[in-house]
Amino acid sequence: MPDLLNELLFLFQRLNWLSVIDILLVTAIFFGLLIVVRDTHATVLLRGVIFFVIVLALLTSLVNLPAFSWLVRTTLPALVLAIPVIFAPEIRRALERLGRAGSGALLFSNNSARSYQAMQETIRAVVSAAARLSARQHGALIVLQRNDSLDEYVNTGVKLHSLVTPELLLQIFYPNTPLHDGAVIIADNSIISAACVMPLSASGILNRSPERQMGLRHRAALGISETSDAIAVVVSEQTGSISIAHGGRMIRRLDSERLENILMAFYRPIEIPSSPFNLLDRVRQLFGPGRHLEE
Repeated sequence: MPDLLNELLFLFQRLNWLSVIDILLVTAIFFGLLIVVRDTHATVLLRGVIFFVIVLALLTSLVNLPAFSWLVRTTLPALVLAIPVIFAPEIRRALERLGRAGSGALLFSNNSARSYQAMQETIRAVVSAAARLSARQHGALIVLQRNDSLDEYVNTGVKLHSLVTPELLLQIFYPNTPLHDGAVIIADNSIISAACVMPLSASGILNRSPERQMGLRHRAALGISETSDAIAVVVSEQTGSISIAHGGRMIRRLDSERLENILMAFYRPIEIPSSPFNLLDRVRQLFGPGRHLEE
């Protein structure tokens, strides 16, 4: 015990401000990795890797096993190369989030008031359709494109390029019709495609939910919100409840008024003022606590 205390004291004596920054950077990297793999299947894999490394370290340090130690030293580089392959989806998701950093909101000038009015009409049509689908307990998945392109998912469905109306959305999602399976993608205030295939989420959020009625539509809504900045509106076929997904988060059990307020908040234009401090205030208002989607 005294030897351990002396070693710790020696380490603290050698610390300087560069060492502290070094430790903080390494800690931040590991913290970021844990945030990325949180609520995914990679969490179980990460626990297994950590347990495996700890067992190997104990065996090679506490017991004199030359052959086993040689095997560990030989196979460890292969394990390091395998980590990017095992955690490829999580690494890709993290890089996509970095690429979208700073572009989470659309900036509009004063000349785009007409575009915002058209977007308001589109949102009202989506809200009206969601409310009527909810009342009839018809399942639906409506994806609203923002900054990120959804062309790869548009090509998986049937292209329509039609106006957004509640009646058309009701007809698309009517049970047993050719287009009711899959998602509708809305971009530039028009229905671009229907019956589109969305990526399924690998998140464990829905597994921990007390409600077990959420199926593939909700997983697809979370999946497209994880791989892009799109907004997904889901209507449950079992319960008729309305949910919205964005950024890998989901709000459930929404009424039409709250759904409209959330969608309007996402597409509300930011006027570009002459003073940068006013712009900073507007950005803070848009990304304040009231704008984040929490489960």
